[in-house]
Amino acid sequence: MKIALCQLNFKVGDIEGNTLKILDLYQRAVSEEADLAVFSELAICGYSPEDLLDYPHFVKACEQALLNIAEIVEETAILIGCPTFSGLKFGKKLYNSAAFLHKGEIRKVFHKTLLPTYNIFNEYRYFEPNDQFQILEFKGHKIAVSICEDLWDIDETRYYKQSPMQKLIALEPDLMINLSGSPFSYEHIEERRDLMCRNALKYDLPLVYVNQIGANTDMIFDGGSMFIDRDGTIAEELEYFKEDFKIVNWQKGFKYSNHSHGYQNEDVELIYNAIVLGIRDYFQKSGFSKAILGLSGGLDSALVTVLAVRALGAENVLPVMLPSVYSSGHSITDSELLCKNLKIDVKRVEIQKIVDELENQLKPLFNDEVKGLTHENLQARTRGILLMAISNKLGHILLNTTNKSEAAVGYGTLYGDLCGGLSVIGDVYKTQAYRICRYINSQENVIPENILTKAPSAELRPDQKDTDSLPEYDVLDGILHAYIERFMSPDEIVELGYDGSLVNNVIKMVDRNEHKRFQVAPILRVSDKAFGRGRTMPIVGKLNS
Repeated sequence: MKIALCQLNFKVGDIEGNTLKILDLYQRAVSEEADLAVFSELAICGYSPEDLLDYPHFVKACEQALLNIAEIVEETAILIGCPTFSGLKFGKKLYNSAAFLHKGEIRKVFHKTLLPTYNIFNEYRYFEPNDQFQILEFKGHKIAVSICEDLWDIDETRYYKQSPMQKLIALEPDLMINLSGSPFSYEHIEERRDLMCRNALKYDLPLVYVNQIGANTDMIFDGGSMFIDRDGTIAEELEYFKEDFKIVNWQKGFKYSNHSHGYQNEDVELIYNAIVLGIRDYFQKSGFSKAILGLSGGLDSALVTVLAVRALGAENVLPVMLPSVYSSGHSITDSELLCKNLKIDVKRVEIQKIVDELENQLKPLFNDEVKGLTHENLQARTRGILLMAISNKLGHILLNTTNKSEAAVGYGTLYGDLCGGLSVIGDVYKTQAYRICRYINSQENVIPENILTKAPSAELRPDQKDTDSLPEYDVLDGILHAYIERFMSPDEIVELGYDGSLVNNVIKMVDRNEHKRFQVAPILRVSDKAFGRGRTMPIVGKLNS
């Protein structure tokens, strides 16, 4: 049986546009004489539609699109994800479903059993879990159809009470097909590949796994659809971060060779590609094309500039330098050299007179000159006002350049350098940012070496360095990763070899700056535990003493 793996980039809520993409790739499957074309989870509406699912007319439109597609389907069948009404008197009103379309009709509908409700997922809010298990019989074969999380019960950290495949295996299938909407994480990609291979090995069945690609706000989908042989060998693997299509000629009992890509966790190339895709889709799917950002001469703004240029094109990125009396000469010359290397224009707006006038207006209220943190924040907020003004005037989206290390400890100014419509590297630790910059320069040497080697500084006071307020970033990031991603207590982190007082100070900074993170732009997610919807903490609360 010839099975087409159809890996597409869907836009949430764009039922008409998604349908056209589905039909276009379906015609390719027909032309290449596929027996079955498989699309990803919730392909009709995009993943995840969230509270759009609360609107009955939205779900009705999804079901009507499914009927419209079915009318076109002939000999080549389709298996595709779509929300459907449950029709239940008690329980949730919807199912997360996979519909089998053949010869003008919806022949069978399968429902998702395991509904993830953790991290960025909240499916039990909308969907009723399946409790009826059935097999798809097609072309003389028995196929076990599952949806994404339904194959994740063998992950020991999930603690599910039931196993959908254990139910389905009793019906003696010949093949497994899984429709997925699995987001990217640099800590997740190898785990996911390994887990799918373990499923094939455990059930002694080949597995067709179809994931989507693309970004929907903060969630980035990497694709990596696969065909896995019954011995756990990845026989075919589609591209990552690209729409792709491949036909697998599945024959019962045939032994396939390994064609896996062999990606490793924390592959900076994968993170780079994920962020570029995230920026591009955020703009294209929102109807925008041009970006603006503040260019400071530091590593973070340089990295975001490069990523934006790669995603949107040099002609669509406007960096703006906003120097003050504390801005070093090399910050300006490094920024100019970066823009020259990228072949983009750069603008310059002096902020010192504006800051001086603001301080003059505040002196009578303060009965003194403006000093300390207030003086520093005025500079940051002046820059934020100017960048937002340019954004308003030109219709450009302001990109935020704060990294995850800074966001974690609150090393940023609300309504100042935390302004922006999209946080590009808010899920990238500072040490990772350095590695990504080195990777970029290994491909094309565009980031000036001085940006990579000079001591990081906010340049808001004379001779300021980040290490005046923070430990070295390799130490800070180690503590942050243990606390945020690994959920370790202060005592457990100290046991890793970190100084106790330093650990406690860092964790206090993380905890007391939740209010800042609550107010920032959507953060492109590349880790298992990004700030935003994936890590919801109380603003007023206490976790650590």
